[in-house]
Amino acid sequence: MTRAMTYGRYLALDQLLAAQHPLSDRDDELLFIIIHQTKELWLKQILAELRLAKMLVREGRPTEAYKGLARVSRIQAVMTLSWDVLATMTPADYTRFRDVLGPSSGFQSDQFRAMEVMLGLRDGSGVPGPLTDAAYQEPSLWDDAQACLAARGGAVPASVLERDMTKPWVPDTAVEDAWAAVYADTAQWWDLYQLAEKLVDIDDALATWRHKHVLTVSRVIGGKRGTGGTDGVGYLQGTLGKRAFPELWSLRTRL
Repeated sequence: MTRAMTYGRYLALDQLLAAQHPLSDRDDELLFIIIHQTKELWLKQILAELRLAKMLVREGRPTEAYKGLARVSRIQAVMTLSWDVLATMTPADYTRFRDVLGPSSGFQSDQFRAMEVMLGLRDGSGVPGPLTDAAYQEPSLWDDAQACLAARGGAVPASVLERDMTKPWVPDTAVEDAWAAVYADTAQWWDLYQLAEKLVDIDDALATWRHKHVLTVSRVIGGKRGTGGTDGVGYLQGTLGKRAFPELWSLRTRL
């Protein structure tokens, strides 16, 4: 006889709630684990939304991509708020269990790096992983947006459309010109104008997440080196200027 579906079975709560395994006897370690596991779950959803959005943009259906892209920026906002919860842990609290982390670090998150690569941040940083490697094999969302704009008659250079998309994106004044034309005539280019703004929302939310990450780490460990051998706050501060869609920021100066 088939068992009736229950809330716990549907959500696999037995497995989910048994997935936290603190290695110390410190209460704060459970919080640390849950915060980071939750981030990974949200990243899983972000990757799913980006895959769908990329497909829709490649197929010339940017309007249908708005929902998923808006959802990504909302998820990013929730992830940013979670730093406030982690910040309730004092430096003394963290120090009591930090040694059990060994060389593990958020720097090693395959999902976070895959998200960056899918957006267009392809600088080779981070620890390689299967999701990140797979993301490098496809055009980024920013590459997809260029192709969509070109297919609609936008003046995107062939050199951009035919470039080696595994390489880091280099800001291009011709690309800025093409998107500036979209912003200059929003009536003609309304769907691509709105697509561009959804991309800026994501870049904005990612920059906000990075900034809050720096503040939280600085509050908890100060100037100490990070786990995984990184330079801690120094390394994180070096990421604050990253932009996945740089021309959408630089064109604002000329409008």
